[in-house]
Amino acid sequence: MNSASHIDWKKLKVLQQNLSKKVLLEDSFTKEWTLVGGLDVSYSRHKGPSKACAAAVIFDRRSWTVMDESVAYMDVDIPYVPGFLSFREIPVILEVVEGLTLLPDIWLVDGAGIAHPRRIGLASHLGVLLDVPTIGVAKSRLVGRHNDLPKEKGSFVPLVDEATEEVIGTVLRSRTGVKPLYISPGHKVSVRSAVEIVLACCTKYRLPEPTRAAHNKVTEAKKSFSEKP
Repeated sequence: MNSASHIDWKKLKVLQQNLSKKVLLEDSFTKEWTLVGGLDVSYSRHKGPSKACAAAVIFDRRSWTVMDESVAYMDVDIPYVPGFLSFREIPVILEVVEGLTLLPDIWLVDGAGIAHPRRIGLASHLGVLLDVPTIGVAKSRLVGRHNDLPKEKGSFVPLVDEATEEVIGTVLRSRTGVKPLYISPGHKVSVRSAVEIVLACCTKYRLPEPTRAAHNKVTEAKKSFSEKP
C-alpha cells in the first residue's frame, strides 16, 4: 500500500474480525511473573511520510530495574483512523521487539485491548500475532460506558459495551485525583488480572512504570530522530 487512497479498509475490518476470534481472555502466564514490558509509539512532524518511533522497556518488577530496552524507527504510510491504529503501529512495534535480547512475561501496551469496536485493539492484535500475554493501557476511552469513579487511588469500575452489556475492561484510578486509565485485556489475560497487574505496576505516577518508561524513552528518541535531515 503506497498511499492511503489504496488502503482497503473493508478488507482490514474483516481481518480484524477474524483476528478477534483468536483472542484468549484467560490467564496464560506464570503466577510468579517478574518481567513486564512497556510499549509506546510516537511520530515526528516532518513533512512527507510520517516517521514512527517505537520504544520497548523491560523491567524486573521486584526492583523496578530496567533489564532491557530497544528503540526502532520506521516510515509510516497508513494514516490514523480510529479503530485501525494497530495497522499503523504494529510494524514498528515488531521491529522494536526484534531488537530486544530479553522478552517479558507480560506486555503493557499504550493502546486498547478488547475495548475496541471489533474487540481487537492494538494490544490484542499484537498479542495474537506474537502469541504472548498483553494488556491494553489507554489514556482515553475508545468505546464503552461506565459509572462514576471514586477519586481515590485503586478505585475501579467496569467498562461495559453499550450494545451487548459485555464487560470489556476496567476504568482505573491509578493515582488519587488524576484522570483514569482504561484497562482492557489484550490476549492471554483476563479482565480481572489485567487491572490487578496494571495497578501493581503503578508506583507514584498516573501511568504504570513500563508504559511510562516506554513513553519517556520514545519521546527522547523522537527528539534525536527529528533532528536528522
